[in-house]
Amino acid sequence: MHEMAITQSVVDAIVAKLGDAAVTSVRLEIGRLSGVVPDSVRFCFDVLCTGTSLEGARLDIAEPSGRARCRACGDEFTLDDFILLCPCGSADVAVLAGRELRITSVEVGHV
Repeated sequence: MHEMAITQSVVDAIVAKLGDAAVTSVRLEIGRLSGVVPDSVRFCFDVLCTGTSLEGARLDIAEPSGRARCRACGDEFTLDDFILLCPCGSADVAVLAGRELRITSVEVGHV
């Protein structure tokens, strides 16, 4: 399960940046074509935050759709799965979006 390692990297990056500041929420963007399972990240987040400054923090995950451009017909279209086919039938497509995996915001509680 690579989601455990990915989530550990997220937690480590936030702790490294914010130290002991009490984190109340974390927002991630996980594109639908990234190969990362958001539900697995949610589970891992709860487990990995125990005993850190992120314990009890809310995790919000945005899951943007993929977008691609067909090299054959030039059409741009939305992708929600890994079947990289243009509506025209061509598989010669360039993925433009949907592989994102990033921390978009972290909220810290006030003391």
